[in-house]
Amino acid sequence: MAKKRRKKAGAGSWSGGPTAGAGAGGMGNLMSQMTKVQEEMDKIQAELDQEELTVTAGGGMITVIITGGQEFRAIKIDPDAVDPDDVEMLEDMVLAAVSEAMQASKAMQEERMGALTSGMGLPPGLGI
Repeated sequence: MAKKRRKKAGAGSWSGGPTAGAGAGGMGNLMSQMTKVQEEMDKIQAELDQEELTVTAGGGMITVIITGGQEFRAIKIDPDAVDPDDVEMLEDMVLAAVSEAMQASKAMQEERMGALTSGMGLPPGLGI
């Protein structure tokens, strides 16, 4: 009497994903591309760390200097903005200038990094 052979669960052909049929060369190519992208991202980040943005608030009374890497370099306050009887207005102007500087720095990062990662098909938020 002949025994019937059963196919084990999971045995058989695998259809794979985007690199199916490409073998090890496909994975190596992907790794090479990712290495190049990482190197370019590192280069862009180094440039952002050195590039400065100057933002003003309160009609130029408050000036904030920040890098594209979001490091604050300076906050300058015009002496005319200092009113001992209205410290709250000075605080509001400083806060507005700092907030605007952070937004400008983030926008610069997104623009530079987004240009690099736009063709990669990454989900939103993974580009930076």
